Amino acid sequence: MTAASNLQLKRSPWLTTVMLTLGFWFSSSLILDWVIIPSLYVSGMMTQSGFASAGYLIFWNFNRIELVCAALILTGVLALKNTQFAANNWTRGAITLSVLLLAVSLVDTYFLTPQMSAAGLQLNLFESATEMPAIMSQLHAGYWIMEATKLIAGGTLLGWYFNQD
Repeated sequence: MTAASNLQLKRSPWLTTVMLTLGFWFSSSLILDWVIIPSLYVSGMMTQSGFASAGYLIFWNFNRIELVCAALILTGVLALKNTQFAANNWTRGAITLSVLLLAVSLVDTYFLTPQMSAAGLQLNLFESATEMPAIMSQLHAGYWIMEATKLIAGGTLLGWYFNQD
């Protein structure tokens, strides 16, 4: 019984930080992708002219939170490299996955979100009927590929650290 409690005391705070950050990031991503955006679509807001700016505002804030989470995860993984977890062979894989998570966040923040909002922006105020531009489908596909990559990489990383706990 004392061996189990001593193990708990020696656990690195970076492990807890990485796991909590991954959990927060994934839960907020799932809420945004599967609750907020579909409810905006069902309510008809996506057909209104101001949706591009509203969507940009939502994703601008969320992407900055994603960048902070990805940087915190990368920092935690690099700090864990110097602890008792360094003996395992998957340390290089964990660093690779955390760099991939940071890259996904950077692509979402500085490429996909500005391009999608620019493609959806209505510049002619006198034109009443607005169609979705053809490039928007490609940008949405890229966004969903990035989301799937983020969930797979983060889920793998979370599983590795959860099994180490």
